[in-house]
Amino acid sequence: MRSGRTPARIRVIAAALAAALAVVLSGCTRQGGTIHMAPTGGTPVEGGTVTMALPPAATPNWIFPIGPPGYSATYNSSLQELFFMPVYDAVQQGTDLVPTGAGTLGEKPVYSEGDTTVTVPLRDDIHWSDGTPVTARDIEFWFNMVRADKAEWASYTVGTMPDDVKKFQVVDAHTIRLTLDRAYNPDWFTANQLTLMRALPQQAWDARTDGGKIGDWDRTTAGARAVFARLTAHAKNLGSYGTDPLWKTVDGPWRIAQWEDTGQVTVERNPRYTGSQRPHLDKVVFKPFTTADSEYNVMRSGGVDYGYIPPSVLAQKSRFEQRGYRISPWTGWAVSYIVYNFNSTHAGPEMRRLYIRQAMQHLVDQKGMSDVVWQGSAKPTLGPVPAFPKTQYLSPGMAHNPYPYDVDAARALLAAHGWTQRGGHAVCTRPGTGADECGAGIARDAPLTLTLLSQSGSTETTNMMQVLKSSLSRAGIDLTVRQQPLNSVLGNSVACTAKDPGCDWDMSFFGTAGSWYYPLNPSGEELFSTGASANFGNYADPKADKLIHAVLYSDNQDAMHAYGEYLARQLPVMWMPNPAYQVSVIRNDLRGVQQNPTATFSPQSWYYVKKGASQ
Repeated sequence: MRSGRTPARIRVIAAALAAALAVVLSGCTRQGGTIHMAPTGGTPVEGGTVTMALPPAATPNWIFPIGPPGYSATYNSSLQELFFMPVYDAVQQGTDLVPTGAGTLGEKPVYSEGDTTVTVPLRDDIHWSDGTPVTARDIEFWFNMVRADKAEWASYTVGTMPDDVKKFQVVDAHTIRLTLDRAYNPDWFTANQLTLMRALPQQAWDARTDGGKIGDWDRTTAGARAVFARLTAHAKNLGSYGTDPLWKTVDGPWRIAQWEDTGQVTVERNPRYTGSQRPHLDKVVFKPFTTADSEYNVMRSGGVDYGYIPPSVLAQKSRFEQRGYRISPWTGWAVSYIVYNFNSTHAGPEMRRLYIRQAMQHLVDQKGMSDVVWQGSAKPTLGPVPAFPKTQYLSPGMAHNPYPYDVDAARALLAAHGWTQRGGHAVCTRPGTGADECGAGIARDAPLTLTLLSQSGSTETTNMMQVLKSSLSRAGIDLTVRQQPLNSVLGNSVACTAKDPGCDWDMSFFGTAGSWYYPLNPSGEELFSTGASANFGNYADPKADKLIHAVLYSDNQDAMHAYGEYLARQLPVMWMPNPAYQVSVIRNDLRGVQQNPTATFSPQSWYYVKKGASQ
């Protein structure tokens, strides 16, 4: 999922919550070497309406494509892209995720001058619904507002867009050029910075007051702030989205038909769309639900065409298949993990010992957890780069688990470093800092006991933590699991020092629906670099920092592979099974649904087929 980045904790909270709830979502999933997509055959029937279930208790509430903190949930940005075409976006192409496709305004960017300059060519066939061409001026309009109001933008992180752009230049009507503050890895900059850009209708929106003259007000800081404030004020008036003239100027394949205060959104074809992805359907209704149970009941009665079920219901999928639905688990572009607190006042010394982390990783039965707890819908996390779907970012070395489930291997690692089993508990009998001793800060006869904070409210997570507790006990590791609401776990799992109150937690889990959803490039600067904003466990490794910096600044694609392979073995966190983004339930006669792992969706590719069409 893509979410705001400031402060960093907001990104994790939004990622966890939006992923846990998200249904907004079309795309494709990949298992092993095969792409699993919805059927596309049959005789298309033009027209029709699809009702899609929104996440439980999730109501779309922001239309302006510059979202403030607190309004950056996936379902908001996914709807915005139906009306306002992205400049760049994640597009599945063969085994790769690439930033350009039929639904993007930007063509392949060109880097020059040692990767300190990037030229962005734009398509010249896209028009706003008022007939005006979409041009480079519309992107400049977006940039000027973001630069003037970056503190109000959820996607802003100090040092990144727009800070990393020294000069923004409109070369011609369909070309922009950015002069950067230093050389960057072109893949990273395109994937994680250029994908933030938007083209907004300058000719319709660039006024400082309602009814005021349209002009080039955004080209001064004061003017840009006035324009931004006006647009933000309109965006806060949720009840007017369906009638406000501002939101009727769009360049995407859809336009708003109705936007209710309840969160139900109906979109209809944009008759003046000039791109190549013309919708087959007449309308799509995004329907909110207060709870997952209420959605499930409506799904069972046939009131939703595209919805979701909890993993625990997968065993009953035949019931849905008999009603004319297909089940399609959807793998998200994410990793799941348990955070180690390397500064814990309770077990910090143990967390800092790589051999202990290796032993514990050998005790994580990811396949067993997926099969039993997640009904086979979770995929293994093998390192900081998602292993599923397989992309250009995953090296052959990262596709294999360096620490497969092996109780004997875990016991051997502990025994080789001075731990002895006493009554089923591992205790340190060779304290010291030698190669075969327990390690600095670990006292003689100290037991290997740990405390884990884990989010409550999920049967699957509760069961998974019990499986982990049982597995760790087989090597004499005593794990106490303390369940708390998600917000409490996140609030208590902040980076701390041994002198801080509340730094006695050893491990933390907030990944019921994935701990971290990446943008297009799965770089780890926010997670694992020393002092990073989302490095909650205080992991610090100079070599890891060097490898992470190489991903951002080097144009060598091997940098990602080196980073991923190193962190997979160094275990800055405990890698856990990554649950499906959602388990989708889709009508058999609805085709063209492709569940994109980065959570975007394209209802313009959906269509109905005649009843009885083959699958």
